[in-house]
Amino acid sequence: MGILHDDVVIIRQPEQDGEPSVITVNCPDKTGLGCDLCRILLFFGLSIVRGDVSTDGKWCYIVFWVVCKPTTKWDSSRWELLKKRLIGACPSCSSASGISYYRSELQPPKPPDVFLLKLCCYDRKGLLHDVTEVLCSLELNIKKVKVSTTPDGTVLDLFFVTDTRELLHTTKRQEETHKALEDVMQDALISCNIEKVGPEIAACSQASPFLPSAITEMSNELPSVSLNSSSVSVMMDNSLSPAHTLVQIVCQDHKGLLYDIMRTLKDYNIQISYGRFYIKQGRKCEIDLFIMQADGKKIVDPSKQSALSSRLKMELLQPLRVAMVSRGPDTELLVANPVELSSKGRPLVFFDITLALKMLNTCIFSAEIARHMIGDREWEVYRVLLDEGASLFLPKRKVEEGVWKLLMGWQ
Repeated sequence: MGILHDDVVIIRQPEQDGEPSVITVNCPDKTGLGCDLCRILLFFGLSIVRGDVSTDGKWCYIVFWVVCKPTTKWDSSRWELLKKRLIGACPSCSSASGISYYRSELQPPKPPDVFLLKLCCYDRKGLLHDVTEVLCSLELNIKKVKVSTTPDGTVLDLFFVTDTRELLHTTKRQEETHKALEDVMQDALISCNIEKVGPEIAACSQASPFLPSAITEMSNELPSVSLNSSSVSVMMDNSLSPAHTLVQIVCQDHKGLLYDIMRTLKDYNIQISYGRFYIKQGRKCEIDLFIMQADGKKIVDPSKQSALSSRLKMELLQPLRVAMVSRGPDTELLVANPVELSSKGRPLVFFDITLALKMLNTCIFSAEIARHMIGDREWEVYRVLLDEGASLFLPKRKVEEGVWKLLMGWQ
């Protein structure tokens, strides 16, 4: 089946202010495609207010109704960039006679090159968030970070990043990055260096292997900042379709809600044949999904139904874990989120953490990002040591709630 390249993703802008933009994706199907598309929309800061998915197992048709943050400025170039990223998530294509034909992936893509961005600067409130915001706007993905403050107030930031545009090895791209950082940091910037590093260097940069019990405990139980278990309902029914299991979900909306559902189904290798998602008044969401296993059969095994239902409920109750713990005389903020089996982490978590602390007028003394195996799952763990003055003026509960609400999109 052939389709013009520009017709794979179509973005229609609203006719009136306040109405959502409509994104249509029409391409071959693959397990996890919905997850990959939702992850891109989350990275671009778009909220999905409604969604429809339909597929015959070979070709799929997906429609998202999305809205931007009121504070975010979108121009035609950003919409074009979004379209390019969405097309890139669809099964790859080759061109013949001006028409793009899609084919399945013959081999997995090569891991992206990792670069070390080393910044030396003078400290000030909100500096780490400002740097993170620049890197996100440049589509530089932060894989690991090590931030430390010296006694004289100088900050050394080590960011291990990959470049979505795959151009960071070029002088032009490095100069663009340096200029963007210089513009936002101004006189605070002392030096900036970018170099490509091998995977062994990135591995050696691993953060402290010691994990406080708060991290391992909050991977198994709900911490104080979470939704009430009665606010999420997951029902499974095999009587309404001869070929599919119906999953009905009712829950409260949060940032990345559809992504959390889709990544869970992707990890379980579940295929969605038809689905719809919409938000009602009061942030209440209703999702109906007709699904089947990779072998094309319903989920009839009660143990499999229970496992999938429990995992979905847990991921919707607590897509991220947030806790404040004492580290000797200091206070440490811990944030953890599960990593997809494909090794992709949740986008913009560090961005939201640093923004929340900036809004709380709290300084960061040091920060680390690393991945750890906790139980049978890989987690991305963010450890932020707060400035010693933070614990004197802000209760732990207030910091926890401030970070949690921003991560969930409720601020």
